[in-house]
Amino acid sequence: MKLTADRPFADPERAARKLIEIANSLEPYMDQRLLVELINAAFLEAGGSPAEYKAGIDLTITRGWFWRHMSGAYFKFTQAGAELFA
Repeated sequence: MKLTADRPFADPERAARKLIEIANSLEPYMDQRLLVELINAAFLEAGGSPAEYKAGIDLTITRGWFWRHMSGAYFKFTQAGAELFA
């Protein structure tokens, strides 16, 4: 018997793709900033968990799709991340 349902973003690749999709749909803040709280809220509303969010964000940064400000308050698309939607 399976006691829990499959998580939609348990795979970090799927979580990263969802985060990129969410970020692309947002209106950038000044200087093309993507505010963390907007991405986080949308991801959680889509059914993701905090752990899945962290794994997805880490993967987007590792792959060079996002750049994270040292304060952690915002992200920016890198050239590679922007090319995903070109």
